[in-house]
Formats: sequence, structure tokens, C-alpha cells
Amino acid sequence: MKAMSSRSPGSAPVSRNPERTQQRIFKAAFKEFAGKGFAGARVDSIARRAGINKRMLYHYFGDKEALFREVLRRKMAQRLAWSVATPNDPAESLPYWFDLACKDMDWIRLLEWEALLFIKKRLIDEDRRRAAVAGAVGRIRARQKMGHLSNAFTAKHTLLAMTALTWFPLVFPQLTRLITGQSVSGERFRTEQKEFLRKFAAAFDAGKPNRNLPLLTRDNGHSKFKSR
Repeated sequence: MKAMSSRSPGSAPVSRNPERTQQRIFKAAFKEFAGKGFAGARVDSIARRAGINKRMLYHYFGDKEALFREVLRRKMAQRLAWSVATPNDPAESLPYWFDLACKDMDWIRLLEWEALLFIKKRLIDEDRRRAAVAGAVGRIRARQKMGHLSNAFTAKHTLLAMTALTWFPLVFPQLTRLITGQSVSGERFRTEQKEFLRKFAAAFDAGKPNRNLPLLTRDNGHSKFKSR
């Protein structure tokens, strides 16, 4: 005789492997948000990608915003592990960041959609994300104190510059193609870009200061350049 289920007719279906089901939902949601943005993403599509019904998705994550928040948190945790493993030498860390960006294009696309939708709005999970960025700035500052990175620039400006150098070609592939005549997905471009980053890293190298660069200081809370 089969045991009767204690689940009521209107309750969410019970998965035999909740962790595996949640991972399928996460992967499906990440693809959907990266492809269509938060506003364009559809819960129906995410459920189909994950091979589940909507009730199960709502059971685990609530609504679409809660699911988006969970996608962000899981990706930030993953990227934090990558960030902690960043080589200290900027000649190695810049190509390393570029490689990571090339391997995580869906994350870049998700952020591009977010930039369009939330340009003047508060971001979803903004407080937690600000804390994560503050941690990244702190790691740059620590590398400066240890002598791995130049202190000619503030830690915030250094992080912003390093992110721009390694992400810009992938964020704007059409401009990259117009400037270089190459596709960002091509092996030749990626090899040349990493070599460029290794050489350009001298600007951030504490052991090879560029005496021609002005020193960035703080004056009453404002950034200010002064001659060396």
C-alpha cells in the first residue's frame, strides 16, 4: 500500500533534492536575467529552463525580486572567492581579471541591463553590494600598504581604473571592434589585450613609480592632484 502524502492540495510540490533543485533554478534565473534584464525576465521562462513549475520556484525564492537578489548574492560570493585569489603583482592581476571577465560574460550582461534600468534608482540589495565593494577597496588598500600597488592613486580610483581596463572591451564590443578591427571573442584580441595589460600595469606597480604622474591626495573630502 502506498503511503499517503501529508501535503495539502494547494501547497508547493516537495523536491526530493532541494539543493539540486535550487541550483537548477539559480542557473536558469541567472541566464534569464543576463539575457533579458530584471524587467524583461519572466518567471515562466525561468521555471521552464529549470524544469520545474512556478509553484516550486515561489516556494524556494518567493517573488522575482527575491530570486534576483539571491542570484546577485550567489554571484557575489563566487566572485569574492576569485577576487581573494587575485595575484599581488598588477602585471599578473590585470590579465587575471580580464580572463575572469571573459569567462563570466553573463555577469557583465546582467550588470549592463541593470545599468539601463536602475540608472537613477536604488539598486536591488544595494547595501550588501556596497559592503562587498568596500571589501574590494579594502583589499586594494592592503596591497598598497604591502607595497604591491602604487599609492600614487587612492584605492577607490585604482579599483575603478583596473575594472575599466579589464571590462571595457567586453562591455562595449562594438567600440572595441571599431578601434582594433578585432572581435573581443577572438583569440588574437584576447592574447594581445592581456599582453597590453601586463605592460600597462607598470602604472600601478609600486616598485616602478612613474614620476611624471601627479599624486592624488584628499583635501576636505575632495580628490585633488598635486605635483610631485
